[in-house]
Amino acid sequence: MPRLASARTRAPELLERLGALYPHATCSLDWRTPYELLVATMLSAQCTDARVNLVTPALFERFPDAAASAAVEPAEVEPYVQSTGFFRNKAKAIVGASRLLMERHGGEVPRTMEELLVLPGVARKTASVVLAWCFGINAGVTVDTHVSRLAQRLKLSRHSEPRRIEPDLMKLVPQAHWQDLSIRLIFHGRAVCTARSPRCGSCPIADLCPMGGKPAG
Repeated sequence: MPRLASARTRAPELLERLGALYPHATCSLDWRTPYELLVATMLSAQCTDARVNLVTPALFERFPDAAASAAVEPAEVEPYVQSTGFFRNKAKAIVGASRLLMERHGGEVPRTMEELLVLPGVARKTASVVLAWCFGINAGVTVDTHVSRLAQRLKLSRHSEPRRIEPDLMKLVPQAHWQDLSIRLIFHGRAVCTARSPRCGSCPIADLCPMGGKPAG
Protein backbone atom coordinates (compact mmCIF):
# COMPACT_ATOMS: atom_id res chain seq x y z
CA MET A 1 0.00 0.00 0.00
CA PRO A 2 1.47 3.41 -0.93
CA ARG A 3 2.36 5.74 1.88
CA LEU A 4 -0.56 7.97 2.83
CA ALA A 5 -0.20 11.69 2.22
CA SER A 6 0.22 14.12 5.10
CA ALA A 7 -2.77 15.43 7.03
CA ARG A 8 -2.36 18.85 5.43
CA THR A 9 -2.46 17.29 1.97
CA ARG A 10 -5.47 15.07 2.71
CA ALA A 11 -7.53 17.63 4.62
CA PRO A 12 -9.02 19.56 1.65
CA GLU A 13 -10.23 16.36 -0.01
CA LEU A 14 -11.55 15.02 3.28
CA LEU A 15 -13.52 18.24 3.74
CA GLU A 16 -14.90 18.07 0.20
CA ARG A 17 -15.86 14.41 0.27
CA LEU A 18 -17.42 14.57 3.71
CA GLY A 19 -19.40 17.55 2.45
CA ALA A 20 -20.73 15.44 -0.40
CA LEU A 21 -21.62 12.64 2.02
CA TYR A 22 -23.36 14.96 4.49
CA PRO A 23 -24.55 17.97 2.47
CA HIS A 24 -27.15 18.97 5.06
CA ALA A 25 -24.96 18.52 8.15
CA THR A 26 -25.92 21.10 10.73
CA CYS A 27 -26.10 21.53 14.48
CA SER A 28 -28.25 18.75 15.95
CA LEU A 29 -29.42 20.76 18.92
CA ASP A 30 -32.84 22.41 18.75
CA TRP A 31 -32.70 26.16 19.36
CA ARG A 32 -34.37 29.41 18.35
CA THR A 33 -32.19 32.08 19.96
CA PRO A 34 -28.48 32.42 20.78
CA TYR A 35 -29.36 32.05 24.45
CA GLU A 36 -31.13 28.76 23.81
CA LEU A 37 -28.18 27.38 21.86
CA LEU A 38 -25.78 28.51 24.57
CA VAL A 39 -27.76 26.65 27.23
CA ALA A 40 -28.40 23.59 25.06
CA THR A 41 -24.69 23.27 24.28
CA MET A 42 -23.83 23.57 27.96
CA LEU A 43 -26.27 20.74 28.66
CA SER A 44 -24.75 18.57 25.92
CA ALA A 45 -21.58 17.99 27.93
CA GLN A 46 -21.43 14.25 28.70
CA CYS A 47 -24.90 13.92 27.19
CA THR A 48 -26.33 13.19 23.74
CA ASP A 49 -27.92 15.93 21.66
CA ALA A 50 -31.04 13.78 21.40
CA ARG A 51 -31.43 13.76 25.18
CA VAL A 52 -30.85 17.51 25.38
CA ASN A 53 -33.55 18.07 22.76
CA LEU A 54 -36.01 16.16 24.94
CA VAL A 55 -35.23 18.36 27.92
CA THR A 56 -35.05 21.86 26.46
CA PRO A 57 -38.70 22.45 25.43
CA ALA A 58 -39.89 22.46 29.03
CA LEU A 59 -36.74 24.21 30.22
CA PHE A 60 -37.09 27.06 27.74
CA GLU A 61 -40.81 27.40 28.35
CA ARG A 62 -40.05 28.05 32.01
CA PHE A 63 -36.76 29.94 31.46
CA PRO A 64 -36.92 31.49 27.96
CA ASP A 65 -34.05 33.93 28.38
CA ALA A 66 -31.20 35.08 30.57
CA ALA A 67 -33.47 37.33 32.62
CA ALA A 68 -35.70 34.41 33.63
CA SER A 69 -32.79 32.14 34.58
CA ALA A 70 -30.89 34.88 36.39
CA ALA A 71 -33.86 35.54 38.67
CA VAL A 72 -33.89 32.08 40.28
CA GLU A 73 -31.62 29.81 42.26
CA PRO A 74 -30.02 26.75 40.64
CA ALA A 75 -32.30 24.44 42.61
CA GLU A 76 -35.25 25.70 40.55
CA VAL A 77 -33.49 24.76 37.32
CA GLU A 78 -32.27 21.34 38.46
CA PRO A 79 -35.51 19.37 37.89
CA TYR A 80 -35.61 20.50 34.26
CA VAL A 81 -32.08 19.28 33.46
CA GLN A 82 -31.76 16.30 35.76
CA SER A 83 -31.75 13.66 33.01
CA THR A 84 -28.76 15.25 31.22
CA GLY A 85 -26.32 14.19 33.94
CA PHE A 86 -24.23 16.34 36.28
CA PHE A 87 -27.44 18.33 36.64
CA ARG A 88 -26.48 20.28 39.75
CA ASN A 89 -23.34 21.65 38.14
CA LYS A 90 -25.21 22.38 34.91
CA ALA A 91 -28.04 24.19 36.70
CA LYS A 92 -25.52 26.25 38.63
CA ALA A 93 -23.68 27.12 35.42
CA ILE A 94 -26.88 28.12 33.60
CA VAL A 95 -27.90 30.47 36.40
CA GLY A 96 -24.37 31.84 36.79
CA ALA A 97 -23.97 32.43 33.06
CA SER A 98 -27.39 34.07 32.86
CA ARG A 99 -26.58 36.46 35.70
CA LEU A 100 -23.33 37.46 34.04
CA LEU A 101 -25.14 37.97 30.74
CA MET A 102 -27.56 40.31 32.50
CA GLU A 103 -24.80 42.17 34.34
CA ARG A 104 -22.41 42.66 31.43
CA HIS A 105 -24.36 42.21 28.21
CA GLY A 106 -27.93 43.28 28.84
CA GLY A 107 -29.05 39.65 28.63
CA GLU A 108 -27.63 39.17 25.13
CA VAL A 109 -25.11 36.49 24.17
CA PRO A 110 -21.77 38.14 23.27
CA ARG A 111 -20.10 37.56 19.91
CA THR A 112 -16.49 37.02 20.90
CA MET A 113 -14.66 33.97 22.17
CA GLU A 114 -13.07 36.00 24.96
CA GLU A 115 -16.39 37.22 26.34
CA LEU A 116 -18.03 33.82 26.11
CA LEU A 117 -15.22 32.03 27.91
CA VAL A 118 -15.79 34.18 30.99
CA LEU A 119 -19.28 32.72 31.42
CA PRO A 120 -19.63 29.88 33.95
CA GLY A 121 -19.87 26.48 32.27
CA VAL A 122 -18.60 27.74 28.92
CA ALA A 123 -15.40 26.33 27.43
CA ARG A 124 -14.06 26.59 23.88
CA LYS A 125 -16.34 23.87 22.51
CA THR A 126 -19.51 25.62 23.65
CA ALA A 127 -18.23 29.04 22.59
CA SER A 128 -17.25 27.79 19.13
CA VAL A 129 -20.68 26.21 18.59
CA VAL A 130 -22.53 29.38 19.57
CA LEU A 131 -20.33 31.69 17.52
CA ALA A 132 -20.49 29.53 14.41
CA TRP A 133 -24.17 28.59 14.32
CA CYS A 134 -25.66 31.78 15.75
CA PHE A 135 -23.39 34.42 14.28
CA GLY A 136 -21.47 32.76 11.45
CA ILE A 137 -18.16 33.39 13.22
CA ASN A 138 -15.51 30.69 12.88
CA ALA A 139 -13.45 31.32 16.00
CA GLY A 140 -12.35 27.72 16.47
CA VAL A 141 -12.98 24.08 15.64
CA THR A 142 -15.53 22.34 17.83
CA VAL A 143 -13.83 19.23 19.23
CA ASP A 144 -16.37 16.86 20.76
CA THR A 145 -15.94 13.13 21.32
CA HIS A 146 -16.58 12.33 17.64
CA VAL A 147 -14.14 14.90 16.32
CA SER A 148 -11.53 13.82 18.83
CA ARG A 149 -11.89 10.16 17.83
CA LEU A 150 -11.79 10.80 14.08
CA ALA A 151 -8.92 13.26 14.32
CA GLN A 152 -6.84 10.50 15.85
CA ARG A 153 -8.01 7.70 13.54
CA LEU A 154 -7.49 9.83 10.44
CA LYS A 155 -4.14 10.99 11.83
CA LEU A 156 -5.16 14.63 11.61
CA SER A 157 -3.65 15.12 15.05
CA ARG A 158 -1.17 13.22 17.17
CA HIS A 159 -2.88 14.32 20.35
CA SER A 160 -5.77 12.98 22.40
CA GLU A 161 -6.75 16.10 24.37
CA PRO A 162 -9.30 18.43 22.70
CA ARG A 163 -7.29 21.51 23.66
CA ARG A 164 -4.34 20.14 21.65
CA ILE A 165 -6.37 18.61 18.82
CA GLU A 166 -8.13 21.89 18.02
CA PRO A 167 -5.05 23.90 16.96
CA ASP A 168 -3.91 20.97 14.81
CA LEU A 169 -7.24 20.96 12.95
CA MET A 170 -7.24 24.74 12.62
CA LYS A 171 -4.03 24.50 10.59
CA LEU A 172 -5.49 22.05 8.07
CA VAL A 173 -8.30 24.05 6.44
CA PRO A 174 -9.06 27.77 5.94
CA GLN A 175 -10.75 29.51 8.87
CA ALA A 176 -13.98 29.85 6.87
CA HIS A 177 -14.27 26.04 6.92
CA TRP A 178 -13.38 25.31 10.54
CA GLN A 179 -16.95 24.58 11.57
CA ASP A 180 -17.63 22.72 8.32
CA LEU A 181 -14.80 20.33 9.14
CA SER A 182 -16.09 19.82 12.65
CA ILE A 183 -19.74 19.15 11.82
CA ARG A 184 -18.87 16.81 8.94
CA LEU A 185 -16.53 14.79 11.16
CA ILE A 186 -19.30 14.63 13.76
CA PHE A 187 -21.82 13.27 11.26
CA HIS A 188 -19.32 10.73 9.93
CA GLY A 189 -18.51 9.68 13.47
CA ARG A 190 -22.16 9.03 14.15
CA ALA A 191 -22.93 7.28 10.87
CA VAL A 192 -19.81 5.26 10.04
CA CYS A 193 -16.72 5.77 12.19
CA THR A 194 -18.46 4.95 15.46
CA ALA A 195 -16.61 4.42 18.72
CA ARG A 196 -17.31 0.72 19.23
CA SER A 197 -18.10 -0.73 15.81
CA PRO A 198 -16.63 1.43 13.04
CA ARG A 199 -17.65 0.29 9.56
CA CYS A 200 -14.16 0.64 8.13
CA GLY A 201 -14.67 -1.91 5.37
CA SER A 202 -17.42 0.14 3.76
CA CYS A 203 -16.18 3.61 4.70
CA PRO A 204 -16.39 6.02 1.70
CA ILE A 205 -13.22 7.82 2.81
CA ALA A 206 -11.18 4.70 3.65
CA ASP A 207 -8.60 5.58 0.99
CA LEU A 208 -7.84 8.79 2.90
CA CYS A 209 -7.55 7.03 6.25
CA PRO A 210 -4.41 5.39 7.69
CA MET A 211 -6.58 2.42 8.66
CA GLY A 212 -7.04 1.72 4.94
CA GLY A 213 -10.42 0.10 5.42
CA LYS A 214 -9.21 -2.08 8.29
CA PRO A 215 -11.23 -2.05 11.53
CA ALA A 216 -9.98 0.55 13.96
CA GLY A 217 -8.37 -0.84 17.04
